[in-house]
Amino acid sequence: MTKKELEDKLDELKSDYVRIQSDLDKLVYVRGRASSAEEQLIRLEKEIAEVRRQLEEFE
Repeated sequence: MTKKELEDKLDELKSDYVRIQSDLDKLVYVRGRASSAEEQLIRLEKEIAEVRRQLEEFE
């Protein structure tokens, strides 16, 4: 992947993270099942960390 592709992927992952975090807040508020959203956030955190690590290799 190029540096630009990694930066674009990082932006997309961050956007997904914010959206899911908002969904999780709503689920918690209405006492819904939040475990799925929590799992998605954990997965996204790992992906974000990996993309950041790859970006550091370019610098």
